[in-house]
Amino acid sequence: MAYFMDRHDLDGASATDLASAHMRDLEAAERHNVRFLSYWFDYERNAAFCLVEAPDAGSAIAVHQDAHGTVANEIIPVDPDDVKRFLGRIDDPITTGRPAESAFRLILFTDLEGSTAMVQRLGDEGAMALLRVHDNVVRAALAEHNGLEVKHTGDGIMASFASVQDALAAAAAIQLGFEAHNAAEPDSHMSVRIGLSAGEPVAEGGDLFGAAVQLAARLCNEAAPATIVISSVVADLAIGKGFAFGERRELVLRGFPGPVPVCELEWRAMA
Repeated sequence: MAYFMDRHDLDGASATDLASAHMRDLEAAERHNVRFLSYWFDYERNAAFCLVEAPDAGSAIAVHQDAHGTVANEIIPVDPDDVKRFLGRIDDPITTGRPAESAFRLILFTDLEGSTAMVQRLGDEGAMALLRVHDNVVRAALAEHNGLEVKHTGDGIMASFASVQDALAAAAAIQLGFEAHNAAEPDSHMSVRIGLSAGEPVAEGGDLFGAAVQLAARLCNEAAPATIVISSVVADLAIGKGFAFGERRELVLRGFPGPVPVCELEWRAMA
């Protein structure tokens, strides 16, 4: 048996439509020796993605044809460990009896300010030494707050979280970590920008994609050094969890159709 991810490009389908189609897939799967593990709905792309365990791609396609006649636009083999790494599960909560769990994630980007100038000032070896300090500070915060490193971007790290509490606590811990480093090592001062958003990214090829990822990256670019800029959705999700935020404002971001409401996490309040 192998694992496959398929993509259905949809027009006008709702989350309820997708849930109904998935239930029909579950009913038809046994007839084809296939196990439908889960599905995700990308609202921005109007696309659905199904995770399937099957003898081959043709068997997975046959289930869709049998259940509702909607054939996938594309189907590719995937590594189940990659799916579990980013989304925390591969089993469908409908079939396991666990409470429903979505692909909703918090996406965090860090960016080390002035990394190009740092190379010119310190040389390759000196700059790499400071970059390792950055990586250690960020990774320690991720480990403490259940974050998963998605990739290293060269002068920053992209990470994902299942919990808004963990995501905000990790972001604050990162800035507090750099503040402590700068106090102890003023000659190797570093400032980091952080952007944080929330949504339902799509995992493929060991990476995460989608509007939530793009937004977190844009917010990181817009952040001033030593600040954490978050989407207002993240702040709304954190109501009652003990975090403090600055005033809300709107940013015009490349690739987004309208102004995006944002605010800053007041991370020093957590010291």
